Amino acid sequence: MKIGAPREIFEGENRVAMTPDSVQALAKLGHGCVIESGAGAKAGFSDAAYAAAGAEVLPDAKAVFAAADVVVKVRGPEAAEAALLKQGQTLISFFWPAQNEALLKQVADQGATVVAMDMVPRISRAQKMDALSSMANIAGYRAVIEAGNNFGRFFTGQVTAAGKVPPAKVLIVGAGVAGLAAIGTSVSLGAIVHAFDVRPEVAEQIESMGANFVFLEFEQTQDGAATGGYAAPSSPEFREKQLAKFRELAPEMDIVITTALIPGRPAPKLWTEDMVKMMKPGSVIVDLAAERGGNCDLTVPDQKIVTENGVTIVGYTDFPSRMAAQASTLYATNIRHMLTDLTPAKDGVINHNMEDDVIRGATVAHQGAVTYPPPPPKIAAIAAAKPKEKAKELTPEEKRAAETAAFKKQTRDQVAMLVVGGGLILAAGLYAPASFMSHFIVFVLSVYVGVQVIWNVSHSLHTPLMAVTNAISSIIILGALMQIGSGNWLVVILAALSVFMAGINIFGGFMVTRRMLAMFQKS
Repeated sequence: MKIGAPREIFEGENRVAMTPDSVQALAKLGHGCVIESGAGAKAGFSDAAYAAAGAEVLPDAKAVFAAADVVVKVRGPEAAEAALLKQGQTLISFFWPAQNEALLKQVADQGATVVAMDMVPRISRAQKMDALSSMANIAGYRAVIEAGNNFGRFFTGQVTAAGKVPPAKVLIVGAGVAGLAAIGTSVSLGAIVHAFDVRPEVAEQIESMGANFVFLEFEQTQDGAATGGYAAPSSPEFREKQLAKFRELAPEMDIVITTALIPGRPAPKLWTEDMVKMMKPGSVIVDLAAERGGNCDLTVPDQKIVTENGVTIVGYTDFPSRMAAQASTLYATNIRHMLTDLTPAKDGVINHNMEDDVIRGATVAHQGAVTYPPPPPKIAAIAAAKPKEKAKELTPEEKRAAETAAFKKQTRDQVAMLVVGGGLILAAGLYAPASFMSHFIVFVLSVYVGVQVIWNVSHSLHTPLMAVTNAISSIIILGALMQIGSGNWLVVILAALSVFMAGINIFGGFMVTRRMLAMFQKS
């Protein structure tokens, strides 16, 4: 079948749904590709590159819609584009069916099938088609770049001859894909990062990335991720606690990045006007939810404003489009994976299997009928881990009691070991020859030293340090070499085996160290 990509006509949209690389990948599925001339120009893909990849370059959108069996787009169709869809044709794009009921009905009445990339179920098998996550990842990264562009200081702290520069304090509201990307970027730039999410189970993810999770002293009984991995609406009581916490943090924060969205609803208002007034002059707010009304009361979609107290509020709605080449590459890959599932035989024939969870979930119009909303997927989304209970802070008295108990237990264990060891040595001294006792004492001391050297090393230092330690510990090879010349055949065999095993430990230890260190070398 023919896969066609028209040029995006939405104002400011620089992405394209098909790249030269995806053209070659689609050809392996048995599909041919057509693209409108200039469709990839803003993303850095020339018509010549598409032609070299095997795509046919057509002069305008009408020609693409007429030639293609499947039309792929980034933005949902404008009215003029929807009118070009015909019976049996498939459209794959972002569509937002809950917000575009009239357009959805129009396309269904025309007999077209619509696969909405924003409706791909969030289950493990569909991650490769999750265009929302792909674009959110870029948006989170770009949000930090835009914040840095409007922030008048370094992110990282510095001590210079000219004075000390404190690190920027960043608050990320919402720890979905965009939020985690923003956290990673901010931490890598050296900022002190705080992050909040209504789902307490993401606290571990946030802290593992180097940020501080903002806890609320509130018992929320509802599932924070009740809507397939997205945050669910919060109770009024929880919201009040949340806003109170944000008011407490507002005067300290230099940069606030909000990412909170709830599917099918306007963006929740989380950063109120009074919080903006509490912030320091020069602070920056980047509202990634601006397209859905914004998380900040003062956000103006598609604009950057500066408030009376000098706070910059960035309300751009085209963050992925500002990195058009990267965004187009990722989105085209998501489209290609969707078409791979739609072409299971790889013979260039679309098989729209409505029994497939992913295809059914993303299909919002099919065979003249509106199929939105889809039924719940038969395969559940990845279950969220239950939040760990917050460790209770011990009082000084409790800490001293715990330390005393641990010291007493360690002392008892050591005394018991000394008694048992002394008894064994005494028994051996009574019945064993003197030559055996000298070797036995060396053996016992070796075991004790080995345990103290190896066992007390922190687990985080086991490699490559421990690989070298293992090699050094194989000094026992010297004793084995000394015994290999003994006249007793049993001693010779045992000594030879000792040399062999110690040799493995020596060479193996240094080989492991070499491989570990090679992982950190730049190619």
